[in-house]
Amino acid sequence: MWRLGFFFHEMGFGLLSVFLPLYVYSIARTPAEGLFNFGVMAAVGLFAAIPASFFWGYMCDKTRHYKRYILLAFLLSAIMLCLFTLTKNIGLLITLYAAMSVFHSAHEAPKNILTSELYSHQDWRKNFAFYEGLTEVGSLIGLLLGFFASTYGLSTANMFFMVAGLNFLAFCLSAIFVVDPPLIFERSLVTIEKTVDFASHGLFLASKMMDGIALDEKLKRENVTAFCCGLVLFSLATSMLFTPLPIFVSALPATSALVFAIFVLNSVGNVAGYAFAGRAQEKSNGKSTIGRPVLVRGLLAFVLLAALKTSSFNVLLTTAVLIFMGFLFAFFMIHVFLLSMELIPSGRAGLINVLIGLGAAFGSFTGPFIASTVGFFDVFVIAGALFLVAFLFFKVFA
Repeated sequence: MWRLGFFFHEMGFGLLSVFLPLYVYSIARTPAEGLFNFGVMAAVGLFAAIPASFFWGYMCDKTRHYKRYILLAFLLSAIMLCLFTLTKNIGLLITLYAAMSVFHSAHEAPKNILTSELYSHQDWRKNFAFYEGLTEVGSLIGLLLGFFASTYGLSTANMFFMVAGLNFLAFCLSAIFVVDPPLIFERSLVTIEKTVDFASHGLFLASKMMDGIALDEKLKRENVTAFCCGLVLFSLATSMLFTPLPIFVSALPATSALVFAIFVLNSVGNVAGYAFAGRAQEKSNGKSTIGRPVLVRGLLAFVLLAALKTSSFNVLLTTAVLIFMGFLFAFFMIHVFLLSMELIPSGRAGLINVLIGLGAAFGSFTGPFIASTVGFFDVFVIAGALFLVAFLFFKVFA
């Protein structure tokens, strides 16, 4: 039940993820200005959230209180969204969005820690997948709300109030159901287990060498630096591709309702990916397979180039690519959550959000900037290439 508030929170932000770029695009004087303005807004918000993510992660682990930061994120997000209705000045909107991003990031590290501390290590995959699948269903419903609201011409102010109301509901439900774990030790046990396993395997290989037995394997620790670099590049490529994508879809051409419908199907792909990942049983916990969805997403980015060359099937092709990308994203993120809880030490739980935010911040600006200056062809090529480089880093990590 503690996840129920997150369900409604993601419902609101699922709607906002498509509505906000379309709104900023609509109030600009020219299409290029609209792309640029939203790129700046997204980048400023993400850059503001980077130090905040590290701070919130450090504070919740230091105080061992997690509920208060979740409540803070949901309540202040609702307040900031109400303030969005008071102005159409792009400078003020960017300022409000940056402030909201700082407070919104307060719930990220606590929800990861709650999932890892409330359940045993062997159940992490199932529970991370359940959480992400549940909240993705919320996001999907939010997109459906956006679809119907756009179809029936709901006003901009009412759209913002709807998202704010969903976040306030998330605040109320979390105040009732979220409880701080009485004991915090599961992540420490996993660290000890990994250290003991590494030492035990080292002694086993040493004994084989002393007996004169040829070794066909090496003692090797995970390359955490490669993992972090791969994660930043993956986030950069994803943000570069997806930040201007609602505007690309709307120019195919497609109505606002159709844009929401296409991203609903992308969310359906996410839900299917989380369901599949939750049932998968892998002894490696994803180390050996984390690069595969990254590689395929890179190839799919190049497939989007065909949508620029054909006018008959561009909407259908784009929709199919987004569905597969959603499925792969879910599968990748489950591996990331599992590995990050094993690799990132206590007190630095916000680091994983910092790495993701760092890549997303650069991508959210460069994607719309490239699209507005030289076109979407270059966006798809560069994003695809970055996915492939990220794949190489994950191969080094594994």
